[in-house]
Amino acid sequence: MIPKIEHASTQDIKTFQEEKLRELLTYLNQHSTYYKRVFTEHHIDINTIKSIEDLTKIPTTTKDQLQQYNDDFLCVPKNKIIDYVTTSGTLGDPVTFALTDNDLERLAYNEAISFACAGVKEDDVLQLMTTIDRRFMAGLAYFLGVRKLGAGIIRVGAGIPELQWDSILKFKPSYLIAVPSFLLKLIEYAEQHNIDINTSGVKGAICIGEPLREQDFSLNTLSQKIKSKWNIELFSTYASTEMNTAFTECEAQQGGHHHPELIIVEILDDQNNPIPDGDVGELTITTLGVEGMPLLRFKTGDMVKAHRDKCSCGRNTLRLGPVVGRKKQMIKYKGTTLYPPAMNNILNDFNEVELYIIEISKNSIGTDEILIKIAATTPTEKLLLRIKDHFRAKLRVAPKIEFHDKKVIQKIQFPIMSRKPINVIDKRKTE
Repeated sequence: MIPKIEHASTQDIKTFQEEKLRELLTYLNQHSTYYKRVFTEHHIDINTIKSIEDLTKIPTTTKDQLQQYNDDFLCVPKNKIIDYVTTSGTLGDPVTFALTDNDLERLAYNEAISFACAGVKEDDVLQLMTTIDRRFMAGLAYFLGVRKLGAGIIRVGAGIPELQWDSILKFKPSYLIAVPSFLLKLIEYAEQHNIDINTSGVKGAICIGEPLREQDFSLNTLSQKIKSKWNIELFSTYASTEMNTAFTECEAQQGGHHHPELIIVEILDDQNNPIPDGDVGELTITTLGVEGMPLLRFKTGDMVKAHRDKCSCGRNTLRLGPVVGRKKQMIKYKGTTLYPPAMNNILNDFNEVELYIIEISKNSIGTDEILIKIAATTPTEKLLLRIKDHFRAKLRVAPKIEFHDKKVIQKIQFPIMSRKPINVIDKRKTE
């Protein structure tokens, strides 16, 4: 189930996308209150936007504008809206997205070709370990995509290792859809209850929410821990509510593949200019084929690196490497630029560390401070020194680290309204 456009030449893909871009601009000019205003205020004649390069004539759209003018992005009457979803609000107030029947069909298509990209076939059964409710787009997208692919799905939802294993042993899924760190909890439960995980029939996991690889695509510490116990393939998938589109790894596992029929990708610097290949920049997207709330040059806030060489799977599409970090969560600490994912990798190296929260704040002279609160099985001074030494070896700096009770960390990590665990608290916005 590989769309022909993904095997097309890079020039054919570009030509195809430019035609879709012109269709989108006409649609926005007719139906979007927000973008009509942008075109008028900036004296943009959409007929002069003919190529991907011409996109730089149009201002970017930010999360702040989405929050401030949320309803102005809607392009259809209310009676055309079938489903409402909201963003998780990790870096601000959640944004509402309204989806039409066509948008849900597009979402299903996106996930079906994404699963197929990772090698999932129609005779497979997938176990869904994320929520499908609470206005969460991803859970619904997975369900719709598996259904469109023709595979089977077991909707268990988030958490509850006992129920997950009951379902695995009863229904024999071949793939799991899960947050990688939760797979460690499944391994722990299996070891405690004498379940042989490697005869369970699970072939692989489609992983969301946390990176699996380093920038060179080698397995990071979290993935190594999983694979040292459980002989399954791990596939990374990256998406966001705003994109309505996923970047999922193929079986070569060399980055998430771009679906050119669904989204236009730009990687931009701080001045909104395209960056040279191989550099890290902010992922900026233009959605194609979205009816309810299409976006034009939307800055995702995620810092990534694009890979444009042909993949061994035969696709000519661009691939995105693991997210380096969120732009707003960039930390300047003692002369070093850091992102939380780099700290996650270090903390995941220690089996004694059960849970942790990274707190970012500003000190009295206005520079960034980092405090890591850790729940550990053996909270000793020796462990503290080992962790700090590891930080210095990997990142050249060591943040302040404190031990806290596991229940205290759990309460911070899982607020009542949250759909996913919170590992980073950035206090700089409120100080």
